[in-house]
Amino acid sequence: MAFWFYRGLRRGIATTRYPKSIDPWARALPSAPAFHSARLTTQIADRLAQACPAGALAREDRELVVDLGRCTACGRCLDVADGVVEPSGEFLLATGVRAALFKRVPIRGDDGMRSG
Repeated sequence: MAFWFYRGLRRGIATTRYPKSIDPWARALPSAPAFHSARLTTQIADRLAQACPAGALAREDRELVVDLGRCTACGRCLDVADGVVEPSGEFLLATGVRAALFKRVPIRGDDGMRSG
């Protein structure tokens, strides 16, 4: 560690280059959730919002609003709605605009129930 520190001081390097690709082991780390819109129902969306300890999930009419800025990748949503939610594997969430961290997922799972 000290070697890299002194080398950086000597060469005037403040940061290293961004990696060209994500290391394969990083896919096993917790990441923000991804939702299957076709399987998502209003009941499941309500259960997800209640289970989220960070308050990162909320239902607004026929959409699930995901606040990635609040999400801690705890995995509770995976336990509540198995098959509807999976880890996204997305780690590149940095942005200068807070609104870019809000994702809206349409609730389409109820559509199949109505037509049948």
